[in-house]
Amino acid sequence: MFASRVARQAFRQTPRMMRPIPKEEQAAHTVSQRLRMRAKSIPAELWPLGVVVGFAVCAAFYSITRHLFVDKTIRLKRQNRAADAHAAHAAHGEEKH
Repeated sequence: MFASRVARQAFRQTPRMMRPIPKEEQAAHTVSQRLRMRAKSIPAELWPLGVVVGFAVCAAFYSITRHLFVDKTIRLKRQNRAADAHAAHAAHGEEKH
């Protein structure tokens, strides 16, 4: 009798497993189904705002990228480091006087 009692306790389910499984937030199986479920939860009034903001971000990215590649007057790298170092040393020398 003692051995059967030990066996019953060893194979008994834990209280957590006996409770029903809570419904998961992402119950869909594929990525497209998950995205569809997320898209349905967004109110319809926010879709035009998202489109306008997305367009503005894309336009800003295009504008800054075009400006950096087309405008040749922008210094993207240091040039003539020896002259910069000499000018900085001379400026510090003048401040000490």
